[in-house]
Amino acid sequence: MHGYAGWLLLTNLAKVAAFAAALLTGNAVEPAAMSQSSAAVVEFESPLASSPPLQGYLRQTNSPGPSPAVVLLHSCNGNWRRLDERWGKRIASWGYVTLSVDSFGPRGIENTCDSGAPVDLASDAYRALRFLVQQPFVDPARVVALGFSQGGWLALTSVERGAVERASPNKFRAAIAFYPPCGGFKDDMTVPTLILVGELDDWTPAAECRNMVDGRDSWGISRQKGQGVPITLVVYPGAYHAFDAPGLKTPIQLLGHHLEFNQAATNRSIDAVHQFLDETIGEKERIK
Repeated sequence: MHGYAGWLLLTNLAKVAAFAAALLTGNAVEPAAMSQSSAAVVEFESPLASSPPLQGYLRQTNSPGPSPAVVLLHSCNGNWRRLDERWGKRIASWGYVTLSVDSFGPRGIENTCDSGAPVDLASDAYRALRFLVQQPFVDPARVVALGFSQGGWLALTSVERGAVERASPNKFRAAIAFYPPCGGFKDDMTVPTLILVGELDDWTPAAECRNMVDGRDSWGISRQKGQGVPITLVVYPGAYHAFDAPGLKTPIQLLGHHLEFNQAATNRSIDAVHQFLDETIGEKERIK
């Protein structure tokens, strides 16, 4: 957890606000557009079951039978609607049910980029999974966790062999993490895992992810290379943190880190995610 903690213990609220505004520019979902969307806001649990109950954006498929699904976990700046618009809509068009989780709204949080995430955030992916497996239109054996930055850390935590993964009777079939903080992961991954990061990322460095995959960290050996389920690491040359966010076509500095959209890396990441989903929970996997 040291890498994650160091990543979050930052300052400067003014820059965080500027970052959120930059991400929203040209990417916010207007009310009219939302009314035309096939997505629906859902509440995961009743207030009596959990406090606070989570909510999210759910997109269904036109498939007659149970479909595979993807849980999307946002970054430290939140904005689950933007995540749904950017990735949920795209993945749903490939034939997957998607659920973009709002971890902050029910908790009264605006962002955690400089303050650290609540401990109970670690259970949000499995709360979403528990909701999805109860739906008749979802195949409970084919659900993937997909997260971005802080959400990428949550996705990895959800499939790392440890307390969080063991506590749930339902399991994810695979996980995808965009530019996650990779420091601090000591145990093996329990399912196929894909990590996508920019070579020039100075917030969640590619070097940390390389070390994690190879079983190294700054204190020595952590994970044992070759044990557990293999991790696929893709590093995009010339790409920075948040390389898939179109609102960052004009680069910004946030809390001392460079953030910039990269079209080439985004296009390649879309192909990588599509292929990975098809191979782990799509038709290619189903007919094996």
